[in-house]
Amino acid sequence: MRSDVARLRCGKTIPLLGMGTYCPQKDRETTISAVHQAIKIGYRHFDTAKIYGSEEALGTALGQAISYGTVQRDDLFVTSKLWSSDHHDPISALIQTLKTMGLEYLDNYLVHWPIKLKPGVNEPIPKEDEFEKDLGIEETWQGMERCLEMGLCKSIGVSNFSSKKIFDLLDFASVSPSVNQVEMHPLWRQRKLRKVCEENNIHVSGYSPLGGPGNCWGSTAVIEHPIIKSIALKHNATPAQVALRWGMSKGASVIVKSFNGARMRENKRALEIKLDDQDLSLIDHLEEWKIMRGEFLVNQTTSPYKSIQQLWDNEI
Repeated sequence: MRSDVARLRCGKTIPLLGMGTYCPQKDRETTISAVHQAIKIGYRHFDTAKIYGSEEALGTALGQAISYGTVQRDDLFVTSKLWSSDHHDPISALIQTLKTMGLEYLDNYLVHWPIKLKPGVNEPIPKEDEFEKDLGIEETWQGMERCLEMGLCKSIGVSNFSSKKIFDLLDFASVSPSVNQVEMHPLWRQRKLRKVCEENNIHVSGYSPLGGPGNCWGSTAVIEHPIIKSIALKHNATPAQVALRWGMSKGASVIVKSFNGARMRENKRALEIKLDDQDLSLIDHLEEWKIMRGEFLVNQTTSPYKSIQQLWDNEI
């Protein structure tokens, strides 16, 4: 098997380098242009979500590239995510996503967060009265399995699930998740979760593999870390390339978001870097710090999670 892909339990291969399309400004034309550029550079794995507001732009760009003959649908790996206010009906939500994107199927459909919001809530940060008391993950997962049976997607998975939540899901799932997409980078290495996922044949996909610089909640701590910089110097690479290569060296795919052509090329060259045992050991000893903490899903009254520790099951 090629070194730039991983095989999922469903038999599909997932490219280890993915392009994220979350754009706070929801700038359609910029997104379309960036996706065309990424395809030309060689990206084949694209990540979106209903709540990102980029499904339509990504779908338009992919549809154009397919019609131009630049790429074939079979060569692409497209992920989107079930928003928390659609947990009561994943089938209708996915049908709407496919309509929005102009696609016949997704390669990967994920439960975005382990939280259920009231139908119609389409803001990323819910208000206090918009939470459902019951998590209802079992019913939601049954809907995800039905999406798979109907051929609306090729694989199903989760996002932001702790080890405990993975075990809970495996207790009742008829079809186990193929993917768990979580924050993962050299300062948040997910050792325990990676082990649990590996033992259960669940592929880990890392979002914010550079720490999310440029996002309102993100940080430059990863790419500005002196150890990451020193490893980059040693390999005549950039800190971003080191961080991305680290994630891929752990068997994870990494979802990196840049709409800048030069950065996209730089990120793709991470596939060519080889980190040695000393590099990996240095990174393994860095102090850990989770950047995306999910405070917006915690409250004392209406959320099922009364604390950050509860949300992450003390894995933070």
